[in-house]
Amino acid sequence: MTSLSDTSEAMRRIISNVENVISGKGSQVEAAVVCLFAEGNLLLEGVPGVGKTMLARSLARSIGGSFRRVQATPDLLPSDVTGVSIYDQDRHEFRFVPGPIFANVVLVDEINRTTPRTQSALLEPMEEKQVTVDGLSHRLPEPFFLVATENPIEHHGTYPLPEGQLDRFSMSVRLDYPDPTSARELVTRQLMRHPIEDLKEVVRSEDVARLREPVRSVHVANSLVDYAVQIVTATRGHGDVQLGASPRAALALTRCSQAHAAVNGRDFTLPDDIKALAPTVLAHRLVLRGQRRSEPDAALRIIQETLEVLPVPLGAAELI
Repeated sequence: MTSLSDTSEAMRRIISNVENVISGKGSQVEAAVVCLFAEGNLLLEGVPGVGKTMLARSLARSIGGSFRRVQATPDLLPSDVTGVSIYDQDRHEFRFVPGPIFANVVLVDEINRTTPRTQSALLEPMEEKQVTVDGLSHRLPEPFFLVATENPIEHHGTYPLPEGQLDRFSMSVRLDYPDPTSARELVTRQLMRHPIEDLKEVVRSEDVARLREPVRSVHVANSLVDYAVQIVTATRGHGDVQLGASPRAALALTRCSQAHAAVNGRDFTLPDDIKALAPTVLAHRLVLRGQRRSEPDAALRIIQETLEVLPVPLGAAELI
C-alpha cells in the first residue's frame, strides 16, 4: 500500500528533476506538480519564450509518460485533436484513429489561437478523461494531464477562452521573464546542450495513479471546507466581479490544498494551503466588470482582498 510519505517523496523528486531544466521558477514548478497530483488540468500563461512548453515536456519526461504537443492554430479542427474514424477496406468497418489527446501529458500550445469550436473539443477530455467520436467513447490513458499555454489576450490573433473551459483548468500559473541571474544561467547551461536531453525518469507513469491515492486521504477539516467555500462565494458578491468562481472552483481549491499539504509532508491541510493556492486556482475564473477587466492582475488583487477580509479558521485540535 502506498503511503503519504511515498507520495510526498515522489512529488519532491519530480520538482527537483524539473528544476534541472526550468531554473528560477521553483514556485511555478511546484504548482504544476501539485496540479498533476490533484488530478487537474493546468493553464500556463506568459509571453513566448519563458519556458511554458519546456515545463510540460519536463514533467512528461520526469514521470516517464507519453507526451504529445498540439500547436493550436485558427485552422486546427476538433478531429485533429481527438482523432477520427476511418473506413478500413480490408475489414469493411470503421476504425478509430486516436488523436494526440491520447497521451499521458498533452500540451495544447497557444490554446487561445484556435477557434472556439476546437477549444470546445477539449471540454470532455478535461472533465471526463475520455473522448467521444461518432457516438463511441474512448478512455484516455492513465494518468492524463492536460497542460495548455496561453499568450496574453492582447496579442494579435487570439480567441478568448470561454468561461466554461477556464473553469475546467484547476490552476493557472504565470511564467514571467527570468531575473538576470536566472537568465544568465539559462543561457550558459544551453550553450552546448539542452538540459532536457539528459533529463531522466524519476517516477514511472504507471505508478502515478497509485501515488495519487494518498492525496485524496489528506485530512481536510470541516472548518477548512467552509473556508474554501466562503472564499469562492465571496468572489460572486464582489462589486467588480461580473461572474465569480463556481462550485467546481471550491472543489479544485480543496483538492489542490490536499496535494499542497502532501508535497510538504503533511497528512492534514492548513489554512495556509488554501491561502497559498487561492490566487492560482481562482483568479483565472473571474469575469470582471467594466474597466477592471482590462487592468493587469485585477483578478489577483480581488482574490488577495478577499483573503484579507475573510476570517481564517482556527482550532488546531480540529485541523489535526
